[in-house]
Amino acid sequence: MSRKIIRKSPLLEKFHQFLVSETESGNISRQEAVSMIPPLLLKIQPHHKILDMCAAPGSKTAQLIEMLHADMDVPFPEGFVIANDVDNKRCYLLVHQAKRLNSPCIMVVNHDASCIPALQVDSDSKKDVLLYDRVLCDVPCSGDGTMRKNIDVWKKWTTSNSLHLHGLQLRIAVRGVEQLAVGGRMVYSTCSLNPIEDEAVIAALLEKSEGALELDDASADLPGLKYMPGVASWKLMTKEGQWYSDWSEVPKSRHTQIRPSMFPPKGPEKVASMHLERCMRILPHHQNTGGFFVAVLVKKAPMPWNKRHPKLRKDFSSSSAAMTGGSPVTPSPEDTPQLLSEEADGGVPVETVDGAAQQEALHGAPKEAGAGGDGACGPPPSKKLKLFGYKEDPFVFLTEDDPVFSAIQSFYDLSPDFPKLNVLTRTHEGKKRHLYMVSKELRNVLLNNSERIKVINTGVKVWSRNSDGEEFGCAFRLAQEGIYTLQPYVCSRIIRVVMNDIKVLLTQENPFLSKLEEDAHAQAKQMGMGSVVLKFIPNSDNPTEPQCPIQLCGWRGKTSIRAFVPRNERLHYLRMLGVEVFRDKQGLGQKKEEGGPQEWKGVEGEKEKEDDDAAEVEKEVEPGDGSEDGSSGAKNGSSSRRNVS
Repeated sequence: MSRKIIRKSPLLEKFHQFLVSETESGNISRQEAVSMIPPLLLKIQPHHKILDMCAAPGSKTAQLIEMLHADMDVPFPEGFVIANDVDNKRCYLLVHQAKRLNSPCIMVVNHDASCIPALQVDSDSKKDVLLYDRVLCDVPCSGDGTMRKNIDVWKKWTTSNSLHLHGLQLRIAVRGVEQLAVGGRMVYSTCSLNPIEDEAVIAALLEKSEGALELDDASADLPGLKYMPGVASWKLMTKEGQWYSDWSEVPKSRHTQIRPSMFPPKGPEKVASMHLERCMRILPHHQNTGGFFVAVLVKKAPMPWNKRHPKLRKDFSSSSAAMTGGSPVTPSPEDTPQLLSEEADGGVPVETVDGAAQQEALHGAPKEAGAGGDGACGPPPSKKLKLFGYKEDPFVFLTEDDPVFSAIQSFYDLSPDFPKLNVLTRTHEGKKRHLYMVSKELRNVLLNNSERIKVINTGVKVWSRNSDGEEFGCAFRLAQEGIYTLQPYVCSRIIRVVMNDIKVLLTQENPFLSKLEEDAHAQAKQMGMGSVVLKFIPNSDNPTEPQCPIQLCGWRGKTSIRAFVPRNERLHYLRMLGVEVFRDKQGLGQKKEEGGPQEWKGVEGEKEKEDDDAAEVEKEVEPGDGSEDGSSGAKNGSSSRRNVS
């Protein structure tokens, strides 16, 4: 049923409250069923490095993060997700979606996906180009597969939509496979059923790859899914209603709008070798969903344009001659990649860029014939990275001997293996307000690429400054967002609690220590004032209790104790414990629900400005409706018209 009915119906009010609060705390994501298919076909493992090229609003990104954290006992999986979007404002919606999951393995960046920069990482004391194990390429599209629910499509759809988008879709897909490691998987998907946005892009990609890419047969990966195989022949129609079945029929006046790559591949052998039937076309009537297209590509070898020795521009050769005072010196094939890579990355030398795969990640695909005069290439002029939108605070990693660590180390008795180098803050000067943690792999990416990429957000908050805490030995209190990441390293300040203790802590504003059960009360009395971890360990002999560990941040006061937990998470834990949390819209109940105790507001009020920006974007989207179809603007700057589902 529609959002409107769920929101307005008195009978469903309780259910609506449940949906909103659980979505806000990251325990539920509402999403179109077919939109969930691409991440499933990527076959994510916790060690995979993943690039999500057109990620906003972030529902698929949330799936990817969830898959990385398949083993909840591992606080820092080896893999990570770099989620990109071209639209600066939509990046904050993406941050809002991703931050609900409290992962140290997600980084949100703001770039045009068709020319997203190659990143460098330290590997065995040398610089290497970062190649991804998995790439999700959910490109901007005309959205005609959403016509069942999206009234806009009926009014605005024309045949020229796909003609305008095809080039962008192909450029994004090409950039995706360039940054994919050999043996990696890339999923290309659209919510359009137009072959010019679907099979035409895949066929052009396969043709460019000259055997380096292969369409994978994913039919066994989702048993029971109904779909049609991809098509191998189609015609092209202009806005005026003219049909073309071959490039040779297109008049010269149309050559800028209609390109050869939009037509089906020629020749039965070529068509058979591409296996376009392995693409998946999911039609709305198959299982009462939206329309969707998915193709899974596997990279078998480096892309062919990176194996060839590039020709040098004439002006480059002559300048070389001038510098050497003699005849033009053409660099040897071994020297050329080094020379090109230095220039391509704005003058930053790449010490070990010597593989074809790394070359393609750095330089990208060649332009189409005719685009570059005689087809020669050379070092482009170095360009300064243009940044749009809000200027982000810096990401500053702490050193192991940073003065903040001494108090934290002794107060929380951090274990020796605590990764201090993975802690960062957002300011170079002044007092540090919050401390965040990232995985060591993302730290590697951040340190080596601060000039190359615009990072919007990364890291999970683990400590927040609390000036009152200084008199008790530590100026930083634990943050609920990062408690599951940090707690394995915290060896003191832990109070073991039982179910009744959690009920008291989450329903009473500032309960006296005596309100706790005897065991927890005794532990709290022996502990000094300050931040604490309240830890519930499940009892398998009592199935009526929650069978998962619960960890809450708290504050041990002089005679009382309180939980520092955001409102929606409080509601979540209380529901798990069987406590009725529904508040009727009439009377005092609603007042308590909306305002809550002052302390609750205080904890929730400590938001970073990136959260505030996300909230600005969120105003147009009801909480929880950041589904794949929840975009109010065009995805990646296209005319995508996916509506709020």
